[in-house]
Amino acid sequence: MIQPLMPKATAVWLVENTALTFDQVADFCGLHVLEVKGIADGDVAQGIKGMDPIVSGQLSRAEIERCQANPATRLMRAESKYKIPPAAPRKGPRYTPVSRRQDRPDAVAWLLRNHPELTDAQISKLVGTTKPTIESIKDRSHWNSANIKPVDPVTLGLSTQIELDAAVQKAGRKLERERKKADKAAGRTGETLLSAAETTAPEVQHATIAAPEVKPEEDETKKSYDADSVFASLKGVKIDEDDAD
Repeated sequence: MIQPLMPKATAVWLVENTALTFDQVADFCGLHVLEVKGIADGDVAQGIKGMDPIVSGQLSRAEIERCQANPATRLMRAESKYKIPPAAPRKGPRYTPVSRRQDRPDAVAWLLRNHPELTDAQISKLVGTTKPTIESIKDRSHWNSANIKPVDPVTLGLSTQIELDAAVQKAGRKLERERKKADKAAGRTGETLLSAAETTAPEVQHATIAAPEVKPEEDETKKSYDADSVFASLKGVKIDEDDAD
């Protein structure tokens, strides 16, 4: 969704003049819900005058009333009569107002303590400072080191929660890639290798023992006799004299 003109000023007006939820205001203004909560608590956007989105033609009163009646709905931006070109992506450190520049060392100290995975370039882009300043805060050679206290840059209004989350996620992905690259270079694949004794052991051949051949018993009733064998047996039989008479 396209952000409204002056999103923080619009969020300030919606928080002060409507009963919309923090989620509804954050969704419409393109802010993090914690930023909207900080605006309501007075910790974020101090000194920013609210801008009425109804007067600027970005919202209608009926749309606000519809979303106030149902917190689950989201604000729909009114059709603009003018086409606004998309903002070009910002390159390099952000511009920090003069009134906020004294807060940058506190924000840098907070980022160094809570997100050590962030690079100096990412910190410089988030809070609009320089690398020499970051180095001086690291080694405590900054001229005001005794008075530097870590403070969340979102609370100070130096960056948005969305920008901070995106930078942390990007730094985390970079660390994960470097870890995998180091593991690959060191030959660590994450799998357990077999021992040398197991890989060089001769393969055991399992012999198959054949079952002994079982000969079926011969059936005595099925024996066959031939005439020659019968007469040969009779020749050996002694005939009694009584029987011969």
